[in-house]
Amino acid sequence: MSQDFGVIVIGAGMVGASIAANLIGTHKVALVEAEEQAGFHTTGRSAAIWIRNYGPPAVRVLTGLSRDFYKAPPADIGTDHLAVDRAILYLAPPAQGQQLDDLIAQDLGIEEIPLSKAKELCPALIEGYASRAGLESDGFDMDVAGLHQYYLRRMRQGGGQLLLRNRAGRIARKSGLWAVETSGGLTITAPIVVNAAGAWGDEVGKIAGLAPLGLVPCRRTAAIIDPGPHQVAHWPLVQSAAHDWYARPEARSKLMVTPCDETPDVPHDVQPDELDIAIGIDRMQQALDIPVKRIEHSWAGLRTFTPDRSLAFGYDKAVEGFFWAVGQGGYGIQTAPAASALIAAMVRHEDPGAAGVVIPEIDPMRFR
Repeated sequence: MSQDFGVIVIGAGMVGASIAANLIGTHKVALVEAEEQAGFHTTGRSAAIWIRNYGPPAVRVLTGLSRDFYKAPPADIGTDHLAVDRAILYLAPPAQGQQLDDLIAQDLGIEEIPLSKAKELCPALIEGYASRAGLESDGFDMDVAGLHQYYLRRMRQGGGQLLLRNRAGRIARKSGLWAVETSGGLTITAPIVVNAAGAWGDEVGKIAGLAPLGLVPCRRTAAIIDPGPHQVAHWPLVQSAAHDWYARPEARSKLMVTPCDETPDVPHDVQPDELDIAIGIDRMQQALDIPVKRIEHSWAGLRTFTPDRSLAFGYDKAVEGFFWAVGQGGYGIQTAPAASALIAAMVRHEDPGAAGVVIPEIDPMRFR
C-alpha cells in the first residue's frame, strides 16, 4: 500500500467515513481505524432516528440541511429504506408543560395535539400520565448501516484506503507533513490529519501534542422488550417532553426503551448498566401500559460532548494541518450528510454554502 496521502482521517465511524467520502474527489485519503470493523462503537449502536428538534442550534441547522439527502438519496445508495417515516410523540405530565412549550416555540414543526389523538397514535398510553401532548410529524428512521457502507464504498471507489486494526500510536509533524505510526506497524504521512475519533478525540489530540478540548464521553443505555399485545410497527417514537425516557419501535414487533441517560465515562467498549435499564423501564411504565416480563437484549454506547455541548469542527491554531471533527454527541448520524460536506469544504478552505452560518459557533478554539 501507499505510505503517502493527501489527508489522514482518524476514526472510521459515520463521521470519519462520511468525511473521507467527501474528500476523496480532491485528496488521496487514508481512513485509519483502531478496531477490526468500522463503526464498532457509537455508529453501530445508534438509535437511528432523525429528529429536527434535537440538539443545539448548530446541530439543528445541519440536521435540517441533511434532510434532502435522506429523502432523495443518490441512486447508488445501496438501500431502499434509507429514510422511513416515523413521527415523534411528546408527552408532557403536568410538571413538564414548560418543556413542551419550549419545544413548540422552536417553530420547527412540533404542534400541540389533543390527548385523544395521542392515545390514538399510542394505544398503550395510560390515562392521567400526560396533561398535554405534541407531535413532530417529519421524523424518520435512518438506515445507519446502509449509509455507513455507502460512504465507505464511495471512499474506496475513489481510491481511498481503509486501514482497520491500526490504532494511531504516534502522531508527529515534520517538514510540513504529519507522520502517523499505527499499532499495525504502518507509518503513513499526509499534510492534513482529520481527528474524527469520537470518544477518543482528546486522546488523539494529546498524541499529536495538542491540548485537549475537554470532550466528555457519556454512556447511553438501551433495552429491547416485547410490547405484549400491542402492534407497535407504526407507532411514533414516544418520549417525555423533558427527554428523560423514550420508546421506539424496533424490528417491527419490539420496542427499544432508554432512560436517556448521559453518564460521564471514559473511552472504552462501554456496556449497559442494569440500574439504567431498570430506570428506563420504570419511566416508560409510568406512561405506557406495557408489562415487561424480560429484557430481550440490551446495549450501551458512548455519546461524546464538548463542554458547551455543541460541535467542534475546525483547524487547530496551535499547529498546521490538524483538523478537529468531534463533539457530535447523539447527533452524528442525523447530521452526517451536511456535516461531512461542511467539514470537507473547511478542510479545502472552500465556500461551505448555507452550512457556513454555523462555523463561528463550532470553532474548536473556543475551548482554548
